[in-house]
Parts: sequence; structure tokens; C-alpha cells
Amino acid sequence: MLSSRAMKTTTDTLRRFLFEYAPIRGEVVHLDATWQAVIDRHNYPPVLRDLMGQLCAAAVLLAATLKLKGSMVLQIHGKGAVKLLVVECSGDLELRATAKWEGELAQGTLQDLVGDGRFVITLDPKDGNQAYQGIVALDGNSIAEILQNYMTRSEQLETRLWLAADSLHAGGMLLQRLPGHAEAADGDSWERAVVIAETLKPEELLNVPSADLVHLLYHEEDIRLFEAQAVEFRCTCSRDNVARMLRMLGRDEVDSILAERGDIEVHCEFCNQSYVFDRVDADAALVEVMAISANQTLH
Repeated sequence: MLSSRAMKTTTDTLRRFLFEYAPIRGEVVHLDATWQAVIDRHNYPPVLRDLMGQLCAAAVLLAATLKLKGSMVLQIHGKGAVKLLVVECSGDLELRATAKWEGELAQGTLQDLVGDGRFVITLDPKDGNQAYQGIVALDGNSIAEILQNYMTRSEQLETRLWLAADSLHAGGMLLQRLPGHAEAADGDSWERAVVIAETLKPEELLNVPSADLVHLLYHEEDIRLFEAQAVEFRCTCSRDNVARMLRMLGRDEVDSILAERGDIEVHCEFCNQSYVFDRVDADAALVEVMAISANQTLH
């Protein structure tokens, strides 16, 4: 049973920890306001909402292990009732997410909901260099199983994930066996750490503060707990970004859309924000690109 102290509201943080005398590292993530910012913008069915929460927690945990400069995108494309799940997490632990589905969603495993689908991990450096993309086999009945199988087989990093989400919180924990250590050297420390973590209950992942959670599990181990890092919701869409998109389309295409519809409306699936450009707005965006071109010619 959780104590009243453990049941207190947590903040949006990721916290790393390290076993001092075993080649094992870990992370715990709690998402409260960040998670609410994701689900308050859309009316997701509960089963899809919980899957999204697990994917959000996983994205933060994995992005933190990679120490990204740009961002990581986790995408699940399905041919079942769930058509799309997308979570993007930056190296600064800024998160956004969205999903698409059809019809009523019954309770079931990820495989039941997605059907014949694919899982894609994209690492985008956001510096003009080419993004890296990996295809993850849908090998497992949960997001945690699929990702830990991928990390172990494709990245040669033995990894375990525990993920949970409900209407208020999303959270998760990651354990990773550090590379370069012979199995015999650390004895049964990895197996013992995993067996202990398997005792975690979803409500503990969602409600127990990270420091308390690590102590609850590993109070008999010598653990180094690092300072918490903030996690927050942030969407990168903006009116300026839409204007840049119109400039990329060009005058002829923009005029064609305006003639057909009267204005141009672009809707962001992540934050539910809409940007409307009438002819005056569109002309202003296109004139700006002409001014940029003229300046570049002068220089």
C-alpha cells in the first residue's frame, strides 16, 4: 500500500540513477501537467489515451539516454482501429504527441488495436544533417516489450522498460545494462535489479516521486541519484512556420488554393491550433520571400 507521502502529486521530471557497484543505469519519468497538455487538446478514447501516455513516457526515457541535440520521434502506423500514434521529444525534454483512430476502440493489446502495422524511430538532428530512421518490429504485446526487444536486438543494449498511464499521469522507468562489461563480472546484479523492478505496480509508477520510487525498489543497493530534469509540453508549430510553408508552395499554388477556398487554413494535429491566412496574409508572406531574395541578390 502506498503511504500518504508517496501519494503526493509529482512534478514533470526525468531523474537518472546509477548503481555504484554494478554496470546498470536507470531513469524514472513522471508526466503530470505535460501529459494533461497532450490529452486536454483531444478527446481520446481511454485505451488509446493510455497507450499514448506509455509512448510519451518511453519517448522521454529513450531521448534522455541518447542525449540528443535535436529530437526523437516515435511513430506507430497501424491498419487496425488505431491508425497513428506519434510522440516527439527533444533533447531538452520538450514533448508533443498526437494520434488518429477510427470507430470504437475496445480493450486489447497494442497488436489488437494496431493490426498490421509498423513502428518507426526517427532521430532528427535539427541542424540540416540527415535524420536517422529505424524500423522497429512489432514484436511484443505492449510498447514496453516492443521497445526493449528492439534495444536489446538492434542496439545491443540490454534494456527493460516499465510504463503506465491514466487520465491524470503518465510515467515509466528504464533500466539498462551498460555496455563493455562481461556478464561474469557483475554476477547476478542485472537479473536481480530486473526482478525487483518487476514488482512495480502501475499506481506506484504514476504516483510515487522518483527518489522515493528508487529507494522503494533499491534501498539495499548503493545508488547514485542525479538531479531531476524538467519535462514540458511544447509544440513547435507557429504562424511563421506556416508562412514559410506557403513560401515553399509558391505564388501559383497559393493563388490556386485561395481561388478555390477563399482562405488557407492549416491545423496542427499536435496542439489543435489553427492558422488562417486570407489573401492579404498570404500576399504578405509571399512578399516577404521576394524581399529576402532581393536582399540576397544585393549582397
